[in-house]
Amino acid sequence: MKKQHLHTHDHHEHNHGNSQGCCSIEDKPSSCGCSHSHDNPIGMEPLPQSSAHLAVYKVPEMDCPMEEALIRKKLDGMRGVKSMEFNLLQRIVKIGHDGKSVEKITKALESLDLGAELLESKEESRSYNAPIKWKKLAIAGIFALGAEIAELADVNVWIIFGLAVIAIALSGLSTYKKGWIALKNLNLNMNALMSFAVTGAGIIGHWPEAAMVMVLFTLAEVIETKSVNRARNAIQKLLSLAPEKATVQQPDGSWVDMEIKQIPLGALIRVKPGERIAMDGKIVLGHSTVNQAPITGESLPVEKAEGDSVFAGTINESGSFEYAVTALAANSTLSRIIYAVESAQSSKAPIQRFIDNFAKVYTPVVFILAILIALVPPLAMGLPWMEWIYKGLIVLVIACPCALVISTPISIVSGLAAATKHGILIKGGMFLEQGRKLTTIALDKTGTITHGKPVQTGFFIWGDMEESEILSLAASLADRSDHPVSKSIAVAAKSKGVNPLHVSNFSAVPGQGTKGEINGRHWYLGNHRMVEGLKSCSTELELKLTELESEGKTVVMLVGESGVQALFAVSDTVKESSIEAITELKKLGLKTVILTGDNEHTANAVAKTVNADKAYGGLLPEDKLTLVEEISKTQNIGMVGDGINDAPALAKADIGFAMGAAGTDTAIETADVALMDDDLRKIPVFIKLSKATRTILTQNITTALGIKVLFFGLTFFGETTMWMAVFADIGTSLLVIANSLRLLRK
Repeated sequence: MKKQHLHTHDHHEHNHGNSQGCCSIEDKPSSCGCSHSHDNPIGMEPLPQSSAHLAVYKVPEMDCPMEEALIRKKLDGMRGVKSMEFNLLQRIVKIGHDGKSVEKITKALESLDLGAELLESKEESRSYNAPIKWKKLAIAGIFALGAEIAELADVNVWIIFGLAVIAIALSGLSTYKKGWIALKNLNLNMNALMSFAVTGAGIIGHWPEAAMVMVLFTLAEVIETKSVNRARNAIQKLLSLAPEKATVQQPDGSWVDMEIKQIPLGALIRVKPGERIAMDGKIVLGHSTVNQAPITGESLPVEKAEGDSVFAGTINESGSFEYAVTALAANSTLSRIIYAVESAQSSKAPIQRFIDNFAKVYTPVVFILAILIALVPPLAMGLPWMEWIYKGLIVLVIACPCALVISTPISIVSGLAAATKHGILIKGGMFLEQGRKLTTIALDKTGTITHGKPVQTGFFIWGDMEESEILSLAASLADRSDHPVSKSIAVAAKSKGVNPLHVSNFSAVPGQGTKGEINGRHWYLGNHRMVEGLKSCSTELELKLTELESEGKTVVMLVGESGVQALFAVSDTVKESSIEAITELKKLGLKTVILTGDNEHTANAVAKTVNADKAYGGLLPEDKLTLVEEISKTQNIGMVGDGINDAPALAKADIGFAMGAAGTDTAIETADVALMDDDLRKIPVFIKLSKATRTILTQNITTALGIKVLFFGLTFFGETTMWMAVFADIGTSLLVIANSLRLLRK
C-alpha cells in the first residue's frame, strides 16, 4: 500500500518542495543565499502553540472504539464541526470547528456522560490518568461473595437478592449508565451487552452469579486500564526528562534559577556536572561529555565543546559549561518528539482500522445471535426456556469485543514507544506496520552512508593562473555554499591564509554547482556535469577525472571564461556503522541501492566498500525520484536521505527515512521515520520491530477470536457458565495486553 502524506493541522502549512534557488554539487543542498539550521536534530515542524479552531477534550470514559463511535454519531453532521481526531489511549478528542461552535460541541459531549472536559492546554491532556476506586470495588466483591455464600447456605432469597443488588450497584452503575447512553444513541457497546447480561441473569434468578459477573467485569476493566497505562506512560516519561528550572544569567551578571517557560531565546544557562540540560542551545563556554541517549538512543556519551549543540532532556556528565538558548521550552527537540509520538498514536494502522470496523459489525451481529439462541430453541423445538435464555446471556458476555479491540492500539503504541527508546521517531502506526514489507532500501551517499565531512585531498592547476589566485576565486564561491564538498574547499583555502572575494549575482545550479561574478568576470565551481554543460571538457581532462574518480574521490572544478583552471579532489569517509547496517539488512533479506549526485566511479567505490547491491551516480533530484518510482512498481522501497534534494524521493518511497541529527527540515518533514543519531543501524532495528509488532498483532487477534469461537461452541453444548465466560474475557484481555507490552522490552 502506497502511503499518503496527510496534514491534519490546517493552521500550519509545510512546503515540501525544493527551496527556491537551492541546488547541489552532489546530493546535498549547496548555498543559495539561504541556510538550513542544524541545531534541531530532527527538524520537525514547530509545535502548534494554539489553534483558534481546534477544541481539545479529555474524555475519561472513552476507552474503546465503541465510545468513539458514540461520539462520532453524536457530532457527525453537526453544524460547525469540521473534523474529529481520536486518541483512545490518551482518551483525547480533537475537534476542528468554525470558531463559533465550542459551547454547542461541549454540551453534546456532556450529554453522552463520558466525563468530557474542554482542555486549556496540551499539558493537561498529557498528565491525566483516570482514578481507580479500589476500595469501592473491593466492598462490591465482598457483597458478591456474600451472595454466593448465602445461596450455598440456602438462606432467605431476599437476603441473597439484597447482597447481589448492593454488589451490582457498587461495581456496575457506571456500566449501566454507559450502556444506557449507548442504547439511547442506537449504539451497542460492551457496556450495553454486559448490562443486558447481568440484568437477564438476575431476572431468571441467577442473582449471585449476576453480581459476581458485574464485579469481575469491572475488575477486568480496572486491570486493563492499569496495563494500558504502562504503554501510555512510556511516552509520558519523556516529559520528566527536562528539569522545570535552569540557572540563568541575569543582566547584572548574577545567576538565578528560573522556570524554563520564562526563559527567553538567547539567554545564557549554566550547567553543572550531573545536571539534566533544560533547553536546546549552543555551548558558548566550556566543554563536557553529554549523555544523549534519551533523545538519540546513542549508547555512549558525546563530547561537546564550544559551538556544539545541546538538547533538552540530555544529561551533562563531566564538565561544566554555559550555553545560549536556541529554542523556547515549548519548541525544544524534546517537546517536538513528544508531540510527534502523540500525533503518531492518533494515526491508525490499516489493521487497526480493520479491527475497529470489524468490531462495529461484530457486536450487533453477536447480540442478535444471543437473542436467537435464547428464543429459537424454546419456540421452535420446545426446549427449556431458562436453559436457553441463560445460554443467550453467556453469549452476550462472550461477545464483548474488548480483547480484540484493545489488541491493536496497545501493540502499535508499545511499538512506537520502543522505537523512541532506540532513537527512532516513527510518525504513525501505519509506517510501523508496513516496515516489515520493505524489500529494497535506497540510500543517499553523503551524510547518510558517509560522514558527510569530506576533506580536500588533492589540488591540480589546469590552466595558466597562479595558485593563489585560483584558491582565492574558488574559496569565494565555496564560502557561499553550505554543501560539505564546498566547505572542504573553503576550509583548505583559508588554512593557507586565502581570504574570499566579493561575489555578485551568486546562484546555484541544481545538481551541478555554483556560479557568480567576481571582479566583473563569470566564474563557476562545479562537477563534471557543469563542465560538460559549459563545453569545457577535453580528452585529457576526462582521463584525469576518470583517474581521480576511480579512487573514490569527488572532483570539483573551477571554470572561467577561458575554461577549466583547476581541479579539487575531495574525499569522504564511510561510516563503520553503515557497513554494519547494510550487512544486517542483507541478513534480513533486503536489497540495498545507493543513489547519489556524485559520479559513477565514486558511487561504485562506495558501494563496493559497504557491500551494497547496486549504485547509481550522477543523479539530479528528479533522477532519484524517477528511480524510486521505477523500483516501487515491483518492490516495496524505503528511501534514506538527509538533503533537500532527497525530499521528492523520500515522499515517493513507501517509507521515507530521514537522517535526523544532520538532516534538513524539508527532508525530515517529508520522511515518515527519523533516525535521531544518523546511524543507519537503526533501519534494521526498525524493520525487526515492525516484524515483531506484526507478529504480536497476529497472535493477539488469533487468540482473541480463537477463544471466543471456542466458547461459542462450548456454550451451545451447555459446557460453560457466565463465570467462565467472564474469566475467559478477562483472561483474553490481559493476555493480549501482556503480549503487547513485550514490545516495550525490545
